[in-house]
Amino acid sequence: MITLRSLLVPHRIAMMAVFAALVLWCAYALRWDWIPKYAPLAAEGIWRTIWILAVTSVLGFLLAIPLGLAQAIGPWYLAAPARTFCTIIRGTPLLLQIWLLYYGLGSLFPQYPWIRESELWPYLRQAWPYAVLALTLSYAGYEGEVMRGAFSGVARGQIEAAQAFGMPRFTMFRRIWLPQAIQNALPTLGGETILQLKATPLVATIAIVESYAVASRVRQDTFIVYEPLLLLAVVYMVIAGILAYGFRKLEQRVPVKGH
Repeated sequence: MITLRSLLVPHRIAMMAVFAALVLWCAYALRWDWIPKYAPLAAEGIWRTIWILAVTSVLGFLLAIPLGLAQAIGPWYLAAPARTFCTIIRGTPLLLQIWLLYYGLGSLFPQYPWIRESELWPYLRQAWPYAVLALTLSYAGYEGEVMRGAFSGVARGQIEAAQAFGMPRFTMFRRIWLPQAIQNALPTLGGETILQLKATPLVATIAIVESYAVASRVRQDTFIVYEPLLLLAVVYMVIAGILAYGFRKLEQRVPVKGH
């Protein structure tokens, strides 16, 4: 717990003084007159960043569970594809994955009349489904490997005891194996979610207006470079801080085994 006495130490006072001086310098020496004009666009970009982060993290984690389970206990014909998928995702740049999906699948779909005439075509011609898919697969690839280790780390004695009592496999998985695996993976899950947040600016390369795209728009329109980027850095730091705080509180409510 942070107390006033712990803050009033020389090195922390010096750090706070330097931080306050930097804030004052930025407030008076840099240009901020562009904010009122671009505030609505910035708010939309921040909301879209949070939306993409939430959707891709949830979908990616739901996909990571079967990927990790297949690698931990699955037969070879399930474990091998899961391991290959995670290796490819972790071994290739996310920007390349986004471009392959958007410029690859996006250029193939118009060639098929049954796709162009379907109800999905108004969505498939937009950029956001490919961005969501790429970020979801990326998150699943990294978390799938984490969940593999988390499933393998659950004590086998508990599984054997549940089997001895005749507990059905799905009930055993739902009540014993999955909750403890999530407990084991929770610290890493928080870190991966923050990394996912810092990966969202890449979707601006396929014309999705999120936080970074707004900063680029301000730079192109006004030739102001540093101020939008500084404000963008503050926005990402605030969101990352909220995520870190939330996961820390969650870890306290659901303590990890061995901590």
